[in-house]
Amino acid sequence: MLAYVVDGDAQLQDVPDPQPPQGEALVRVLAAGVCNTDLEILKGYMGFSGVLGHEFVGEVVQSDNDHLRGKRVVGEINCVCGQCRYCRLEMPHHCLDRTVLGILNRDGAFAEYLTLPEANLHVIPDALRTDIAVFTEPVAAAFRITEQVALTPEDRVIVLGDGKLGQLITQVLALNTKKVTCVGKHAAKLELIQRAGIETSKIDDPIDEGADIVVEATGSAAGLQRALELVRPEGTVVLKTTVAGKTDLDFSVPVINEVRVIGSRCGPFRPAIEALALGTVDVAPLISHQFSFDQIDEAIEAARDPDCLKVLMTMS
Repeated sequence: MLAYVVDGDAQLQDVPDPQPPQGEALVRVLAAGVCNTDLEILKGYMGFSGVLGHEFVGEVVQSDNDHLRGKRVVGEINCVCGQCRYCRLEMPHHCLDRTVLGILNRDGAFAEYLTLPEANLHVIPDALRTDIAVFTEPVAAAFRITEQVALTPEDRVIVLGDGKLGQLITQVLALNTKKVTCVGKHAAKLELIQRAGIETSKIDDPIDEGADIVVEATGSAAGLQRALELVRPEGTVVLKTTVAGKTDLDFSVPVINEVRVIGSRCGPFRPAIEALALGTVDVAPLISHQFSFDQIDEAIEAARDPDCLKVLMTMS
């Protein structure tokens, strides 16, 4: 099969078709999305070698589960052992022996086929378009915040970053409180948020400090410092950015203000699929470009453009 392999450099290669072990399904990839994490991996983040990509929609072509074969699916990216202490504590995303699709010790979705545990797969509704369903994984990551933080309608929330993930987080949190402001530096991106009736602010505009919750999704190492400036004492900062480089931080600020800092990663697929199917999270305007898989170099280059939102690839 054809796959986009990271091994020092990154290029399309002809590699053997994957063979699913017991309990896993073989999935033909229909479409895949380029994520900022993919771009960071190409810079050296995680030291990953293998097939890149983790946002996908596919069709199950081989499985022991009769209910999966022939169905369109999306897949949770963390593949866990079920036996370690974190799995036993019902914290499988932190499994000591986990592999992560296209990120850690598991070939990913920028390929014609992939394998995932059957338990990771979610059948998507027939009416849900493939290009919309590709957003399931990042929308689930946005819903993870609602699992970690008890949001109320009175909470004032600032989302730093108007990129792909920032847009999704803003929409998801606006389902819980109307006091959400997305802060960014791209007028066209902020306009998309405004169309949804959500408040926005340019990064250089005066912004009232003292937010109850600040979500850092800038994709930059400097975002955490700005988040700490905007959150109230005993407030919460949620970190969503992953970057290849190191970050300097003055620890006195979160100590003195007793700020709770939470890392936030993967989230629940079921509410994400429901939100996409119902349209309560609207992702169609976020699709900037669509390419065929043999144009992946152009797709990656387009995704690096700061003015770009989501880049999708069709794999057939």
